[in-house]
Amino acid sequence: MDERIERFLTGHHVATLATVAPDGSPYCCNIFYAYDADNCALIFSSDTKTAHTGHFTADDRVAASVVLESKAIGTLRGAQMTGRIVRPEADELDKARRRYLKRFPYAAVMPLELWIMRIDFVKHTDNRLGFGVKLKWSREG
Repeated sequence: MDERIERFLTGHHVATLATVAPDGSPYCCNIFYAYDADNCALIFSSDTKTAHTGHFTADDRVAASVVLESKAIGTLRGAQMTGRIVRPEADELDKARRRYLKRFPYAAVMPLELWIMRIDFVKHTDNRLGFGVKLKWSREG
């Protein structure tokens, strides 16, 4: 993945996650995430009783957005992405937990239900590179 996209995702920690309910209704929520550059993924915690968790356990396809809000048009940046949600496998759970807690140490006192959004595609807009400049990355190349 382009290092500029990775720097942007690493430098932020809140994403808007979009899911689809079983009846086809769109839904979105905000998640606190830790970016995993080794796997091009977002790690987040979400209780299994939430609406969005119910949605992505039924249909793992999701979209997400991270944005730097600014009134100065020339500094606007954001990333829109698609991917799939998975539970960390036993062999990756400890690493995911350490990465998440490094980003959010206060979460150590809370029950963590960790999930991973494996990013398949990212479109990153960075107006500092020129108005409307888009950087794209796809897992498939």
